[in-house]
Amino acid sequence: MEKRYKTPKECLGKLMPVRDTLDIFQGKWKIQIISVLMYYDECSFKLLKESVKGITSKMLSKELKELEVNQLVEREVIDTRPVTIRYRITPYGESSRDIIIALYNWGVEHRKKIIGKE
Repeated sequence: MEKRYKTPKECLGKLMPVRDTLDIFQGKWKIQIISVLMYYDECSFKLLKESVKGITSKMLSKELKELEVNQLVEREVIDTRPVTIRYRITPYGESSRDIIIALYNWGVEHRKKIIGKE
């Protein structure tokens, strides 16, 4: 059997996609925002703010802009009086659904284990 040697450069190459993913989903708010949008399909800024407990309007606005830049969320401005703004997950954002579900499932099991109800 041939022994395969691995270098730090090879390891870094394998870690880069993980680092890229973590850069996109970093922080305590983005995954929550995406989860809310997946749950509601589309919603207003106000509903997002009410659903993501503890987030400030300024932070929500910042996070939504970053999610838009990464093409995970889209913003629609509707010409009403006052102007209505709706947010929804993009088809590309939907591709993260399995990641969100895996985090949810792991979190449920982790809570059971830590609380001791396993």
